Amino acid sequence: MPELAEAEFFRRRWHEAAKGRTIVSVHLHAGNKLFRGIAPTALRRTLRGARLQSSEAAAKQMVFRFSGAVWLGIHLGMSGELRVEPAGYVPGRHDHLALRTRQHTLVFTDPRMFGRILFHQGGAAPVWWTKIAPAILSPAFTVATVAAFLRRRARAPIKAVLLMQERFPGIGNWMADEVLWRAAIHPRRPAGALAPDEVRTLWRECRAVCRLALRTIAGQGSKLPPDLNVHIPDTWLFNHRWLDGGRCPRTHRRLVREEIGGRTTCWSPGRQKL
Repeated sequence: MPELAEAEFFRRRWHEAAKGRTIVSVHLHAGNKLFRGIAPTALRRTLRGARLQSSEAAAKQMVFRFSGAVWLGIHLGMSGELRVEPAGYVPGRHDHLALRTRQHTLVFTDPRMFGRILFHQGGAAPVWWTKIAPAILSPAFTVATVAAFLRRRARAPIKAVLLMQERFPGIGNWMADEVLWRAAIHPRRPAGALAPDEVRTLWRECRAVCRLALRTIAGQGSKLPPDLNVHIPDTWLFNHRWLDGGRCPRTHRRLVREEIGGRTTCWSPGRQKL
């Protein structure tokens, strides 16, 4: 599932290719579930002739704002990707939305169709955008709000709680593992069992991992990890969590992988005590 940095990476890809450009034609697979709740005719009509003005990523979603007060929202789901192809590109069977400018074709491809296309026209931001929780790097994400949320989910394992988008928007599986490893908190710990100093550490590491991910994953290269043109430091858990027999970069003890809260979870038994 794409996370905060992946959403920002793909947003930049479309934005940099098309900001200020006019959409000259729109191709879409109107009948599939990615467009549920949207009138295809209205989407085509409003996007054709519109010019991309701005864009933004929040949590695991993106919004592209066009002239004419048009808002196009995209959630990539499990397998979605935004690509930029030549202007004459012919969309394939998995290319469910293609916006053509005179210079490029902006393509949303999703083989498994777990993503979502959202659409709105109007001056005010749509509900599907405004309802996203305050960003982890925003002033609204405070130690107090995190502590209150953990108390309300007191019995749940902290790994599962970190994946709850209503308080930790954009945090996905690997980011949650990275945060807990850096904070030296075992993923099975009940959320309500964390001491005040641990809550503060958790809050701090959530923000640190988001900054690092945005700078390193979203800010470099033309492809996402594990491609070689994006360098992830070996001081991260990220580089070791996928390996059979992988070792903790701090304790050098073998890492453990098990399912917690329905998700495969990696942690360091030498660092994260239960």
